Amino acid sequence: MRQFAPPPFEAQKRRSQRTFACRQGPSSNGVMTDSRLDRRSFVSGMGAAGAAMLAGCAASGPGKPWFPISLAEWSLHRTLRAGTIDNLGFPQVARGFGIDAVEYVNSFFKDKADDAGYLKELAGRCDGAGVRSLLIMCDGEGALGDPDAGNRTRAVQNHHRWVRAAKALGCHSIRVNAQSSGSADEQAKLAADGLRSLTEYGAGHGIHVIVENHGGLSSNGRWLASVLAAVGHPGCGALPDFGNFRVSATEEYDRYLGVDELMPFAKGVSAKSHDFDADGNETHTDYRRMLDIVVGKHSWRGHIGIEYEGSGLDENAGIVATLRLLERVRDELAARA
Repeated sequence: MRQFAPPPFEAQKRRSQRTFACRQGPSSNGVMTDSRLDRRSFVSGMGAAGAAMLAGCAASGPGKPWFPISLAEWSLHRTLRAGTIDNLGFPQVARGFGIDAVEYVNSFFKDKADDAGYLKELAGRCDGAGVRSLLIMCDGEGALGDPDAGNRTRAVQNHHRWVRAAKALGCHSIRVNAQSSGSADEQAKLAADGLRSLTEYGAGHGIHVIVENHGGLSSNGRWLASVLAAVGHPGCGALPDFGNFRVSATEEYDRYLGVDELMPFAKGVSAKSHDFDADGNETHTDYRRMLDIVVGKHSWRGHIGIEYEGSGLDENAGIVATLRLLERVRDELAARA
């Protein structure tokens, strides 16, 4: 049974579990609601997403689930960009959904990577909410597979501050991109070179470097798996995403095959969601088939992160819909085992 865990010295104390979440939840503007309010007022203030969350709390029972569920900050990117909440408030909002682990996106605190006071405050917010920090998704720091050696080195160095920030927050990893240019073989060699250099730096801080299928050749599962194999370092792994398999405008890689190919390297899993049918199933990804690969075939027992990216539901409702789907399929797989 595979369960990825952070290095021992980075492990954080697990505080309250689901009972805490059932006492509190996010209102429509992201502000936490205290349990002393009566149920009618509570549900009214939370809206449909909150009502679904409350119902799930009532239905949940004791026992350790097959895999824990985390929340990727990108699920709230419109809310964050609107200024309704900020990065410091993200852990508390996640906790309101009954989720006790978070995955940050660096663009929402881009100028704070080296701000020790800010990172201490964010870590304190997590502790106060009983939330664990898992990883930082890093974008906009240069191409780790840049054909120019100088640019490639600068890109690696640009990521160093996020390694240090991840350590300060108690994360186990930073998520990066295997961006490059040239032929497929050339890109593979260049990306592996940059990733190896960054991974060696990360290893010195107890932080893993994990690569997401995130467009271009990285959305070709076989290609990305070959790059990770070429890096050949235990600190370099994958963050398989259920939905990011668009290689180009004319090429879509098979998402089930791609996740299957990346799971041997996985140090995290991202449950991408966009749209749902009337039965609550994601319309682009068969979650039962996908989780059978992840949890069944590859025995994954680490966190699976919600990353809602759709527009048909508001972000709160999209997060709840994804959470409910993951919980339902998780229960089905456990019952079948």
